[in-house]
Amino acid sequence: MAYVRFFTLIGFCLFCHCQPSREVKLYTTTADRQWLLAEHELTLSAPSDDTIVLEIKLDTTVRYQSIDGFGFTLTGGSARLIYQLDSAARAALLRELFTRAGNGIGIRYLRVSMGASDLDDQVFSYCDLPAGEVDPQLNHFNLSRDMLYLIPLLKEIRALSPDVNLMASPWSAPAWMKTNGQAKGGSLRPEFFQAYADYFVRYVTAMQQQGITLHAVTLQNEPENPHNTPSMLMTAAEQASFVKNYLGPAFQKNQITTRIVVYDHNCDHPEYPISILNDSAARKFVDGSAFHLYAGEASAMTNVHAAHPDKNIYFTEQWTSAKGAFGADLQWHARHVLIGATQNWARTVLEWNLANDPEFGPHTDDGGCTSCLGALTIGDSITRNVSYYIIAHASRFVPPGSVRVYSNGPDSLPHVAFRTPEGKVVVVVQNDRSSAAQVRLSVNPAVKLTLPAHSLSTVVME
Repeated sequence: MAYVRFFTLIGFCLFCHCQPSREVKLYTTTADRQWLLAEHELTLSAPSDDTIVLEIKLDTTVRYQSIDGFGFTLTGGSARLIYQLDSAARAALLRELFTRAGNGIGIRYLRVSMGASDLDDQVFSYCDLPAGEVDPQLNHFNLSRDMLYLIPLLKEIRALSPDVNLMASPWSAPAWMKTNGQAKGGSLRPEFFQAYADYFVRYVTAMQQQGITLHAVTLQNEPENPHNTPSMLMTAAEQASFVKNYLGPAFQKNQITTRIVVYDHNCDHPEYPISILNDSAARKFVDGSAFHLYAGEASAMTNVHAAHPDKNIYFTEQWTSAKGAFGADLQWHARHVLIGATQNWARTVLEWNLANDPEFGPHTDDGGCTSCLGALTIGDSITRNVSYYIIAHASRFVPPGSVRVYSNGPDSLPHVAFRTPEGKVVVVVQNDRSSAAQVRLSVNPAVKLTLPAHSLSTVVME
């Protein structure tokens, strides 16, 4: 089984020079996969050449957003693959994924789909009807499909790690609520806005009855993308109307405290969530906005934060492709997603998705992703892919309740720093140069280290 490997410092200049009172650990993944979340016992002796090339300044008294967790989307297909493992293998894998014991990576945030996503083996909602029928009272509502794999697996995860946060996102309303009567594309018919709000209430309540509390819901996965199966278009004006006139009041009436999050799409249209939050009647029900990065720049999240600093920012999806290269994906996602999103106010960073089979399934037909590479490939054995390590560099060391703190350094050394509830200082830093980088972390006391070429590292200071 492929897993985290541990290396000594012999043969490579990885070092720390600090006062003996500070315990420092370094964990590194390199683009060539020689090191995969490798833990290094750092020496306290200085090297002969004490020249510091790059400096990152830290100030743990200057604090920004709190962190809700790092993780993945647990698609229906992911849940099926994991749940169908034999009980011993499943238990071992869940301990590895959701605890920090031993070599566990401590995932603390999962996104699930309300109904099918495009990485389920078939399309479904919780209120499917024959063509031409409608059910505004939701008499046919049921969670039967999720009861097969997703809900049983979530119960095992929550039993192992009760503080894992869950966000739910619909890929589509039931087809009978839509303008085209189909799972793919179309929009929500205005006469069914109330029924759809009731659908959210029924879902959140039904999950609570299963012992599963939802931290947040988004209104629609990728509301500007009609090409997935399932999918649904939803304009900013429609989201504002849905929140202020239907969903917000419905949650309030039913005393549901699950957070309502808008947008859940790319960073190229920050005006979309800003326009909703500018609506005073809508914003009182909205916790914040969610983003992907298939278009635009991560700095768009800071633009939204600047416009509405009292509202939260979430980063909820970015895929790695089966056609990609480990090293290139490690470097791009480290800079733009893991570091870029948190530097731009994101409380979560979630990769897409947790698990696929060796043929990159399950997925829906005619609109399901056929080349999405999961964090895990589950077949005859379990392979840990690049997004596993991207997320693990934060999830293992930065638990919920941590706070991003001030850090400043050269653009050539992307980084982000946190202070954990236990008082540890954690710095996630990337060296995407073709040579090793000698770095000084200016914190009291200072830490000096050398990072290998094309690497992602996490520095943990007690």
